[in-house]
Amino acid sequence: MGFLSNQRKTELMPETAQLTLPVLPLHNGVVFPHMVVTIRIETDEGKTALAAASRSLGRLLLVPRLEGRYAAVGTIADIQQSDGDGNVVVSGLSRARVGAGSVDENGALWVDAESSPEVDIIDDELDTLVAEYRAVVSAVLENRGLAGVAERLLDVDNPSRMADLAVYSPDLSLEQKVELLEALDIRQRLGKLLVWMREVLADLELRRKVRDEAAEQIEKGQRDYILRQQMDAIRKELGEEADVATEYRAKLAERELPEKVSEALDREIGRLERMSEQSPEHSWIRTWLDTMFDLPWGITSEDRLDLDEAWTVLDADHTGLRDVKERIIEHLAVRKLRSERGLIDGDDRNTGTILLLVGPPGVGKTSLGESVARALGRKFVRVALGGVRDEAEIRGHRRTYVGARPGRIARALTEAETMNPVFLLDEMDKVGADWRGDPSSALLEVLDPAQNHTFRDHYLEVDLDLSQVLFIATANVMETIPGPLLDRTEVINIDGYTDAEKVDIARDHLLPRQLRATGLEPEELEVTDHALAAVVDRYTREAGVRNLERELGKLSRKVATEIARRAGVEKVIVDEPKVRDYLGKPKIWKDEASDRTDVPGVATGLAVTGAGGDVLFIEATAMDGEPGLTLTGQLGDVMKESARIALSYVEAHAEELGIDPEALTRRYHVHVPAGAIPKDGPSAGVAMLTALVSLLTGRKVKDTVGMTGEITLQGKVLPIGGVKQKVLAAHRAGLKEVVVPRRNEADLDEVPEKVRDEMTFTIADAAGDVLEAALQA
Repeated sequence: MGFLSNQRKTELMPETAQLTLPVLPLHNGVVFPHMVVTIRIETDEGKTALAAASRSLGRLLLVPRLEGRYAAVGTIADIQQSDGDGNVVVSGLSRARVGAGSVDENGALWVDAESSPEVDIIDDELDTLVAEYRAVVSAVLENRGLAGVAERLLDVDNPSRMADLAVYSPDLSLEQKVELLEALDIRQRLGKLLVWMREVLADLELRRKVRDEAAEQIEKGQRDYILRQQMDAIRKELGEEADVATEYRAKLAERELPEKVSEALDREIGRLERMSEQSPEHSWIRTWLDTMFDLPWGITSEDRLDLDEAWTVLDADHTGLRDVKERIIEHLAVRKLRSERGLIDGDDRNTGTILLLVGPPGVGKTSLGESVARALGRKFVRVALGGVRDEAEIRGHRRTYVGARPGRIARALTEAETMNPVFLLDEMDKVGADWRGDPSSALLEVLDPAQNHTFRDHYLEVDLDLSQVLFIATANVMETIPGPLLDRTEVINIDGYTDAEKVDIARDHLLPRQLRATGLEPEELEVTDHALAAVVDRYTREAGVRNLERELGKLSRKVATEIARRAGVEKVIVDEPKVRDYLGKPKIWKDEASDRTDVPGVATGLAVTGAGGDVLFIEATAMDGEPGLTLTGQLGDVMKESARIALSYVEAHAEELGIDPEALTRRYHVHVPAGAIPKDGPSAGVAMLTALVSLLTGRKVKDTVGMTGEITLQGKVLPIGGVKQKVLAAHRAGLKEVVVPRRNEADLDEVPEKVRDEMTFTIADAAGDVLEAALQA
């Protein structure tokens, strides 16, 4: 719709004029041309401007002022009427650019104002803008139920005046209105208004859509409720039951469930039948029923009772670990005998198996659980207990809570789809406890064969029979496991592997896995046993094989890169000399013991950490000063006491040990390196004694000897734990002789025979035995 034909000129305001007018600042609004408004003047600057208008033929320049800044364009206004109370009626005449100004002697601000006439060149572009603007503004007003206002808007023929009517819109901010006033070109003005009004229209339409959808949902809900009530009434008249309840009753009839479980399900289905679907409890009951029917009540896997086959499966998956394998075979043998003799359906309480595998990281505790499941022909489920602090994670949440669900035990049975899976409780030594409960206490019932046939989950609220589950728990250390929980398990220690076993594991398990991971075929890479032994000996020192697998992965990636880059490479053979080319310089220094014990006052002790056995160097030195003992190396209380006992023994037997009594008047310092690592325990007592005697006698400690044992004030050597792990650590470190207490002699039988053959063991009853074996002549 156009106003005039193309390129015609319509004069709407007087020609451009240069005027000097007093300024009336507007702080809360904007006055456009052709507007007649009443302004209440209360400020001093306003009264001064009004008084100055009498000297400018009753005209003012109305300029909006935002954040201390005057707008670039104001409105020339004519004062139509004023009263004595400060109310002034003004009429907007035209826009004017604000120029330079000055203040007169009365304090009034006068500025140069260049009036801007409303001269619009009407063409197709302007016609299009006007038409779009009218359509958008009409839609906005109709959305607000102001169709009459929209009709009056259509009657305005002048594009500039029609655009200026936007000043009355509540959707525009004061800043936008000022921006509109400053837009002297009508096309620019209409372009800004179109953008703003389209945003307003989109917002209004979105609100209307949300309002309509909400009303529709309410109406639909009311309609559905009425229809359901009518359907329920019809079914009651016909003697029929609700569809949902019928489905659940059909499931209940199909399943063979324990009596108490059937009663609970029947009771809840009855509640569901009597309950409206609008009730919140309706969905809670349905969720509970679905959970109950998903549990594998009465479904069990058939055990593979062939002992030879089971042993073959265990051997194929893991090298070594004979103690664990024998225990699993014993479990199978018992099951087989009970089955053959008709005892399998009798009272199976107290026949459940709960194994606890304790050992350092990387020895295969977690993967062993899956291997056991495969050997038995059972399903395998794993529950990670590390960091679990909420008792509800084990027992489930009570149904009164929103979002309640069963605990991990019940959910794991649902995943396994059988009531007798192999259940791995991983990282049991890392279970936490706080104000939400103690998960380890909840595990007491789970891991007690005398109780777990009636395990009760808070969400299910029925007895769950766990007596057929084979529980295997894993832990790195036993000290953090509560005593009552530890008492319910059968502890099997996995102390780590010898170097020979690691070579076998690398060849049979780790290397093939890394070949698959790097996309290599078995015939493309061959690593000799000597090369594998070099990787074990020079690049890793650990009880497990995780770092060994990382090193083999690095080697495999290097070979894969070589094959991918060089065409024609069919096979790469890695022997011992080539290991350094692929893995870099060795990471383990085999001669550390000989270097550290090269001076008197340093002894080699043996310790057990969460990562397995380790070699511990004890350093002692003396200095002038007040007699006493300084201990460093982040030692625990027990270890500090061992050092004081060792010094007391030396002081009491100085003559017997060949020590000058005068030397004992000095100050002593005992340090255990790796100061960032906390250390504790009594087993370093004999090593501390040896370090002090070595210092005071000047005799070096043999660099091939490691020792462990608790020392008493009488010089007795008492037994300690972890002998196997300590001996394996000494073997890995290249030591040839180990001093152990007499009462630990039987524990040496657990050390692999190959290691025993390569090492010498000194059995010590007293301090003299230790010193004789450890000190050089």
